[in-house]
Amino acid sequence: MKRLRWSVGPLLIIIGLSMVIGIATLYTGCKPNAVLLQVGAHSIDITPEKLPAIRNGGFIQQTLDQVLDRLHARCFVFKSEDEIIAIAVVDSCMIPRDVCNQAKVLASKRTGIPADRILISSTHTHSAPSVMDMCLGSSSDPSYDKFLPPKIAEGIASAYENLEPARTGWTVVDAPEHTHNRRWLKHPNSYADDPFGEKTVRAMMHPQYQNPDYIGEAGPVDSGLSLISIESADGSRPIGLLANYSMHYFGVSGGFSADYYGRFCELMEKRISASDSAERPFVAAMSQGTSGDLHWMNYSRPKKENYGIEQYTEELASIAFDAYQTIDYKIDASKLAMVETTITLDRRLAGAERLAWAAELNAKRGDRRPGNRPEVYAEQVVWFLEHPKEELVLQAIRIGDLGITAMPNEVYGITGLKLKAQSPFEATFNMELANGAAGYIPPPEQHFLGGYTTWPARTAGLELDAEPIIVDALLGMLEELSGLKRKPLTTDFYNDQQREAIRKARADDNNRTNRGLEY
Repeated sequence: MKRLRWSVGPLLIIIGLSMVIGIATLYTGCKPNAVLLQVGAHSIDITPEKLPAIRNGGFIQQTLDQVLDRLHARCFVFKSEDEIIAIAVVDSCMIPRDVCNQAKVLASKRTGIPADRILISSTHTHSAPSVMDMCLGSSSDPSYDKFLPPKIAEGIASAYENLEPARTGWTVVDAPEHTHNRRWLKHPNSYADDPFGEKTVRAMMHPQYQNPDYIGEAGPVDSGLSLISIESADGSRPIGLLANYSMHYFGVSGGFSADYYGRFCELMEKRISASDSAERPFVAAMSQGTSGDLHWMNYSRPKKENYGIEQYTEELASIAFDAYQTIDYKIDASKLAMVETTITLDRRLAGAERLAWAAELNAKRGDRRPGNRPEVYAEQVVWFLEHPKEELVLQAIRIGDLGITAMPNEVYGITGLKLKAQSPFEATFNMELANGAAGYIPPPEQHFLGGYTTWPARTAGLELDAEPIIVDALLGMLEELSGLKRKPLTTDFYNDQQREAIRKARADDNNRTNRGLEY
């Protein structure tokens, strides 16, 4: 009988490799054949270099000549063997689709990342330079709209260059004290006029604190605070944090500012990564959720005295940091995926009476910029005739068992709740004002209540059924990514007072012209 002979050298190599694989598996909590994930992050300064510059975020155009704090584009790149995804969260009020596309083309040339695998979203700070024409009464700043796209592309390229083996984890925590519905139902005895001279306003934002002319919030609130954390594959160093929360903005005056978003990022960076001298600094980003009708003020209670942006941000960052410390991590990248689709929707065009109203105001105004609300909306009427349709880029991303949707609109809190409730993923969050700026999109029933977010403008002008069309498309994309069907929707999220106000507004056929039914 022959004896088996083992060569000592190869045997030691086999044993050594087995030990390495075993230790790596134990260390990362991953199977030996797992697809490894790579992630890179980078924050690039996008503060305007030329001042003064046009600011948007208000009804009337304004220029600012001071910088209160720096603006950034916070960029992340996720890579597996067969997928690569870039996400940029930009300190801007809103970035139209053409400007986003410029940045995507430049970033794709530098990195090879396909343009349809790049997500660019705005935080919605109302203290940033304008890159959008017809943003109510504001124009695009001619210098800054050339400056911004290459900067975003540079940030994405730098994140790409920083790719390294990584692991990710996520969590969701409720933060109901820091976002509230800013759109309130008016008392039936106090219905108000819209800028077109019609008494259509049955719900309006910012009613003032405990105002007896208002009876309650017009819709529900999405108060979920979502976090994706990224750290090195061995867990030794944090790489990045992508947060998402549905709160419109806090409000800063006197100069350009990243608002609470920038302060939140700075606080999280200090708490999570103590060293500022790292070769690849830790990057935190706060993205905008579904906050079209949400803000930080709680109008059902007395106004908080001496309450400012610093205290608000500190409170929210503390909630986020406590949640961050509970995150479990995974290194498997086999479930990294992204899909994109484009849909085209109509705008709500004006009828003959509204056109005549606009023509008279525009003739009186001449070439100067609008100076009041009626003039703002009169200018928008003509722009609608020249731009009767809008193209929307919708995206969905899968990172493990987490789903992310991206839409170019300012949707209501109820829209975010619908998407989260029906998503086939374990958890989902929604990034609005992404890949474009297609305006407020109320659910169809909210159009009957009237108010600012229903007045036709580039910032609020899509067809009546735009919201359900967008929701259905995004849920279909989540189904595609997950391989599962959407969950059934078992609630409408409204309370009895809200349902009754909507029922009465429907019965009265309220806000008919602004709903586009006179065209």
